[in-house]
Amino acid sequence: MTAEVERVPLRLDEPPGPVNVGVGVHGVRSLYDVFRLPDLWQFHVYGYSAQLTIGGRAYPVRPGSVSLVPPGVEVRFDYTGRSEHLFAHFRTTAGGQAMRVPVVQDAGPAAGGLSDLLRSAIAVSPGASPRVAAEVWAALWRVAQLPEPATSSTRHAASAKHPAVATAIAHIEANLAQPLSIPAVARVAGVSHNHLTRLFRAETGVPVVGYIRRRRMARARHLLTATTMSIPGIAASIGITDLQAFNKACRRELGGSPRAIRAGG
Repeated sequence: MTAEVERVPLRLDEPPGPVNVGVGVHGVRSLYDVFRLPDLWQFHVYGYSAQLTIGGRAYPVRPGSVSLVPPGVEVRFDYTGRSEHLFAHFRTTAGGQAMRVPVVQDAGPAAGGLSDLLRSAIAVSPGASPRVAAEVWAALWRVAQLPEPATSSTRHAASAKHPAVATAIAHIEANLAQPLSIPAVARVAGVSHNHLTRLFRAETGVPVVGYIRRRRMARARHLLTATTMSIPGIAASIGITDLQAFNKACRRELGGSPRAIRAGG
């Protein structure tokens, strides 16, 4: 049985204070790094396989893994070659309720969305600090709300899912901000349009289009209620560039206008 992953107390009642966001490139001159940030949290989204040692405890990471290291904790990275990850170094407020979040976890299908949020933060830094904070805040909330690690029974159930459906879902989750059509998703999954439609409904109970719509609106609700991201920015982040269409979608799927959802109406 795998030992329980250590958890760290993360406070997200208020937006974080990002100090630096970017793309870390490592493993070029040396196959390891050892360092700590005395006053800042470290948030990483990984695109490579390596070993991460945090406070003397080793964790394997792979593409799609995320880590959250509190201030003052020593970290060692052991690489296998050139390695790139997305990172945010930030401060949190002292107040509010702390959530216990795994120090390292597999983001699964959510990894693509997390990468998108950090890349958006990187694209507007350092001049647009409120936007950077909003993107990092949204990413941290998403990490805090990732599903618990699978038990043996849920792992067995997950392994039973048809590979084409699993591939389709991962592609959808990573590309909610982009145009998505069933034929395009089917091509990525390696099956025909009709076959994916049958498989998807059998596995999930909903059609592909319905799943895409549900996941987009779930992300919209999260960004409206958990971040200060602008309403046009939220609409664009789920692939809706027409604000009137976004307003209608929110009323139809979420039961209120974007402003009402944000206000808790």
